[in-house]
Amino acid sequence: SYPKLRLIEIAPEKHVDISSSVYFNAFASALYQIEFYDYRPANITLNNLKCLKNDVTQLTFEDNSIQSLSCMHVIEHIGLGRYGDPINPIGDIVAINELKRVLNLNGHLLFVVPISHKAKIQFNAHRIYTFDLIIELFDGLNLQEFSFVNDNGKFIENATLKDIANQNYGCGCFHFKKLF
Repeated sequence: SYPKLRLIEIAPEKHVDISSSVYFNAFASALYQIEFYDYRPANITLNNLKCLKNDVTQLTFEDNSIQSLSCMHVIEHIGLGRYGDPINPIGDIVAINELKRVLNLNGHLLFVVPISHKAKIQFNAHRIYTFDLIIELFDGLNLQEFSFVNDNGKFIENATLKDIANQNYGCGCFHFKKLF
């Protein structure tokens, strides 16, 4: 899948994941040292996998301290209260700013959220973003690649705006790099 392949290409000494799938982190720990942080940490013991507590809206990492970072299918839920987090209409923006803050110069960020032709909130479930909104929210990071899973489940590597036009609910896979 997309995140696994990109992580292999990045080949980090250590990778930090914020609240993504336990399955992704378990798989990745077979190849790399993984620190998996979640608001509700997983109780798993595997070689190369540390499961720790952290809040994506108030990360405890120093500025510019993480070289390889992922946050997949998480941000769209922040601030909606579904997972016991406090209601915050801009919780997703706060969390995105935290990801940008902790990413090191030349650091890689793998980021996945729902994408559509129109941004919307499905309350107590998730937000759906537009491509342009994600690019705007990650101002200061350089988009290395964008891939997309469309409404029909087709994976489109190196997707274009034409590929996402008129999509109701696809999956946007972004690879950003912090260049300055």
